[in-house]
Amino acid sequence: MSITLDDVRLAARHTAEHLVRTPCLHSATLSRLAGCELYIKFENHQFTAAFKERGALNHLLSLSADERARGVIAMSAGNHAQAVAYHASRLGIKATIVMPRHTPNLKVRNTRAFGAEVHLIGDGVAEAGDYAHQLADEHGYVFVHPYDDPRIIAGQGTIALEMLEDAPELDCLVIPIGGGGLISGNAVAAKGIHPEIEIIGVQTERFPSMRQVLAGDPVHCGQATIAEGIAVKQPGLLTRELVGEHVSDIMLVDEAAIERAILMLLEIEKTVAEGAGAAGLAAVLSDPERFRGRRVGLVLCGGNIDMQALSSVIQRGLVRSGRIVRVRVGISDVPGALAELTQLLAEQRANVITITHQRTFTDLSLKATEVEATLETLGSEHTREVIQALRDEGYDPVLPANEVHPDERWGGEAGPQSP
Repeated sequence: MSITLDDVRLAARHTAEHLVRTPCLHSATLSRLAGCELYIKFENHQFTAAFKERGALNHLLSLSADERARGVIAMSAGNHAQAVAYHASRLGIKATIVMPRHTPNLKVRNTRAFGAEVHLIGDGVAEAGDYAHQLADEHGYVFVHPYDDPRIIAGQGTIALEMLEDAPELDCLVIPIGGGGLISGNAVAAKGIHPEIEIIGVQTERFPSMRQVLAGDPVHCGQATIAEGIAVKQPGLLTRELVGEHVSDIMLVDEAAIERAILMLLEIEKTVAEGAGAAGLAAVLSDPERFRGRRVGLVLCGGNIDMQALSSVIQRGLVRSGRIVRVRVGISDVPGALAELTQLLAEQRANVITITHQRTFTDLSLKATEVEATLETLGSEHTREVIQALRDEGYDPVLPANEVHPDERWGGEAGPQSP
């Protein structure tokens, strides 16, 4: 079944009064860092913090009275689950959701809070889907597919309508791909309005299923990714046709690039993005020459990241940008030696987070002890100044291998939220 621009426009009329018209804003700071003009569509501003509400609501509004009475069922790794649960509750429809066992607790908890019956089954969306279809057959539930459904695809495409109204000068859209519903709907809408616009998809290196399917290759996926929202092993049948027709390329990004993008969005735009939501920015920063000088629209598709994961991303990002560093030095094993070291660090404006010393696991002299300090600095340049100051005072500082990954292009960059 084909999807047209008219289908997307009809979905926009049906859903507009129920959804947040999220902002599409130019990011001055990220544009400077990326070398292109970046516009971000903040779909994390939806009530459930993700774009999935658009397609789910469009599907639910199309149900007959009999279908509403039977109830709906969906399988999802999180955002589709919350969207179906929330809007089903609003419309008085019973919702049952099947989620993979390792879905982040935040998404499971929120889905239950919206009143849905939640089952945690399988290690991925495919296994959860098999169980959801089984329950649908047993109980007569209406199945609401997360991506391979015309009404879902048309609903997701309303994002591009809004983006091109707010920023009609865009010449490229960079959109994450999981099952393909988001990029399919937006590609249809954007190409229908501006046939010359380029649509580029983004997947993680660990879950490149759509790219592999379109290339005719066997699908091989990893075990886990921080972008679990696009960790789909089997893309849709309808969506792969639309992606093959409208999408010029699918870029792959690694985990470190996604983590970096999450931190940049938090630090620069003051907004929370989950891994899938940050994938577009990760792609642009991974290949800046490809986008240099262009007007690029990014879909920040969701902000439902587990707080423990976000905390780890922040800490690891501070390490990679040289703002948290571990340093080992040997000092004389005499009273006052440790105080002299910490005084020097204080004079260099290096904040000591933790400090330990030990005498056993070292090849230093028996009259020496090894000190390891975790320091907070202003960035990679400040870290180098601290290390040089230690050397100037006769210390021999050692930074553990792979601890510091300074990236001068963005490390420490933080500015006001873009207008």
